[in-house]
Parts: sequence; C-alpha cells; structure tokens
Amino acid sequence: MPLPRQRRGPDGVRSLIPWVHLDTSAIPGETASLRLMRRGDEFAIVVDSIELMNSRRSGSERALASLACGRLRENKAPRVLIGGLGMGFTLRAALSELGPEAQVVVAELIPAVAAWARGPLAHIFAGSLDDPRVALHETDVHDLIAASPGGFDAILLDVDNGPEGLVQRTNDRLYDVAGLGAAHRALRPGGLLGVWSERPDRKFKSRLQRGGFLVEEHKVRSAGSGGRHVVWMGEKADGAAASVRRR
Repeated sequence: MPLPRQRRGPDGVRSLIPWVHLDTSAIPGETASLRLMRRGDEFAIVVDSIELMNSRRSGSERALASLACGRLRENKAPRVLIGGLGMGFTLRAALSELGPEAQVVVAELIPAVAAWARGPLAHIFAGSLDDPRVALHETDVHDLIAASPGGFDAILLDVDNGPEGLVQRTNDRLYDVAGLGAAHRALRPGGLLGVWSERPDRKFKSRLQRGGFLVEEHKVRSAGSGGRHVVWMGEKADGAAASVRRR
C-alpha cells in the first residue's frame, strides 16, 4: 500500500494523511486484485503494492491522446478506440482534440473501473462518459480489435504498465507479433497506433517497426512528478514505406 504523505497543517505542524481503501475488484484470470485508494483529494489505482495510476500524475496519459488525435483534425468523422479506461485522462484529452462527429470507443475489461468512473472518480471524469461521441464497452480490447478490420483511424492502448503485462498476463497478446498484426488490420490506411508504457522497450519498438508501422518514440513527463513515461506512435504504412524507415 502506498505510504502516507506528510502535509503541513494551518498550525505549521506536519501531519500524516493516510491512504483510505475505497474498493477492491478482482482481475479476471488473476489472483491479484485491483484497489481504489484515496488520500485527501488524491486518488490511486493499485495492484498489489504497485501504483498503476494516480489522479495527480496524468501528463503522459493525456499525451497519448493528443499525439494521435491532433493528427486527425482534418478527418471530419474519425473513429478512435481507447483500450483501458483508467481515470479517464486519455479519454478527456481525446475528446478535447476531436470534432463533434468523431466516435470514441472505450474498452474496459474490469466492470469495477467503469463503476468507479461514475462513482468516487466522477469528478475526475467530468461527464466525459456522457458525451454523445463516446461508447463504453465492458470487454477485452483485444476482442474489439480482432473484430474490427479497417474499423478505426486510431487505436490508443493504455493497458497494464506497457508492453510487459503486469496486471494481466493475457495483456501480452496485445503487444506480441500477432497482436500488433491485428491492430494493423484494424486500422484504416494511414491509421495510428499509440501505446503508453512506463519505460522504454527497444524490443517492442522493433516489433512495431517490423509489424508495418512508421514509429516515433516520445518521452513524456508525467504531470506532478519528475518521471518520464514513453508513448510510441506508430503510423500504418505500406510495406515499402516501413522498409525504408527501418534502414
């Protein structure tokens, strides 16, 4: 569990603000559980002792959306898939970049995360789930990708801690050769695959390039902390263009 944070009170005396455990959810197919925590006005989602996301650190999650959706402004009615609801930072950033005719499909596997979005985290989501452009599906994003050939202009994956599955071992199938192939097929010509990660991964970047994507790697500071996360942006390219970029 995260440690208490010290805050100086009105009288100048430091006091410990403890984390409060709000709710727990099982993770399908795993023995570990997901916990929602609160410390004052700060919220965190934690698995075991590892913090997956925090309401005070959202810069890289927002960058995942802005880097992709900023390129779709000339598309009158783009269709975007977001894998992983989290605390809604990627969703809100996508909506701010996209026009009124866009469609944003969100896939969230764990029902409790969707329930938290309308419950204790509702103020963070700020009504984004009620936006008419948004459709929330409580399902595995892998299944939506596999069932949607040519269905999206952008796919944004903020699932787990990046290409190495932490929360769910089955998340690895999103990032292996077959998973990237499915994402490539689900994108329209020139479509974008955005992937969030806690840290760099040279092997994954290479897999993206071999999978037919022109790849950019962005190191993005997470708001509220000095740390940097990684966002890969892969553009679906024909075989010739991908080959030229790899040389």
